[in-house]
Amino acid sequence: MTKTRTEATFLSPIVESRRWVQDVSFPQDRPLLNLSQAAPADPPPLGLRQALAEAALHQDDAHLYGAVLGRTDLRQALADQMSQHYDAQILPDQIGITSGCNQAFAATIAALCSEGDEVIIPVPWYFNHKMWLDLSGTIARPLQVGADMLPDLDAAKALITPRTRAIVLVTPNNPTGVEYPDALLRAYFDLARAHELHLIVDETYRDFDSRSGPPHALFQDPSWAQTLVHLYSFSKAYRLTGYRVGAIATAPELLFEMEKFLDTVTICPSQLGQIGASWGIHNLQNWLAGERQEILDRKKAIIDRFPILESKGWRLLGCGAYFAYVEHPFAQPAEEIAKQLVTEASVLMLPGTMFMPKGSKSAERQFRIAFANVDAEGLTELFSRLSRFTPAGANNADAP
Repeated sequence: MTKTRTEATFLSPIVESRRWVQDVSFPQDRPLLNLSQAAPADPPPLGLRQALAEAALHQDDAHLYGAVLGRTDLRQALADQMSQHYDAQILPDQIGITSGCNQAFAATIAALCSEGDEVIIPVPWYFNHKMWLDLSGTIARPLQVGADMLPDLDAAKALITPRTRAIVLVTPNNPTGVEYPDALLRAYFDLARAHELHLIVDETYRDFDSRSGPPHALFQDPSWAQTLVHLYSFSKAYRLTGYRVGAIATAPELLFEMEKFLDTVTICPSQLGQIGASWGIHNLQNWLAGERQEILDRKKAIIDRFPILESKGWRLLGCGAYFAYVEHPFAQPAEEIAKQLVTEASVLMLPGTMFMPKGSKSAERQFRIAFANVDAEGLTELFSRLSRFTPAGANNADAP
């Protein structure tokens, strides 16, 4: 019997990893360090929560259906903010608001692809992107990255076929944390335009990029909207994870096609979430700058403290935004080690096998460390635990 699309799609790594810890009792002196999920665990700042409460009490339209592509004031506010951030002119009719950034990706694929079409996606990939491609009947064409964790342009060219519809990039990257250089993004933009493809750039973590000034100049191209689809999330910037608010920037005619998908799935994004996002844009930029600095401080802490692991054979492959991507020194595969880390070290990290095609040997050596909710002190404790850890039955001399 043929499998349904959901039966043929792998389980979300976040859901699976939660099952690893649900029945485990952690020692009082060694509580769980959860480095599995890249999302803020704290609620929005008080001012934003008060704005949400006021809207819930006094703003009738906060409880009603709204425009499929989002509230006019939020589209305008985001267009203005992006224009300033990228030193470019972005218009409100080039902005669509979605129920989270995952839905922004899903709407984009629905608008661009038919059954059996292909999308080029670098590996290690963001697992929800791969899951949606599988669920939608779109073929994911894995694009390998180099030792610097950057996707190889010549390899991408070789993957293009008559069925290719788009190339996906994520910067700062999930899962590796690597920030893609402006020149590399431009090269992919030119490649996509030359082949009449769309370049989908997921910039969920753009507010935590370490660079000053625009991270790239794609929006400065007068015809950017004919090739580029930019994806964004308010969840990370303003801690609005539970409100599900994301965004798309692209050509109005492509947004018109996406609107059909969005109207069918959610009708409109959360009104309260949009009100909160708009309030955040207008009132939380200084606060967000502080959040960015805290993440950059944690990145520095990882780089500064990593030698303790390096001396044990670990390697730091990438670091930035919410993530560090590492290689372990053991002979056992990463998933086996991940489960042992839960019980033996009270550490939960996702193995590289959750971000790679099945059978990838390099994935068995890798982990993603999501440090959004672990401060510098917690990172010190993490590295201490990892440096003392040896998996059961390990013989490091056998490690590849």
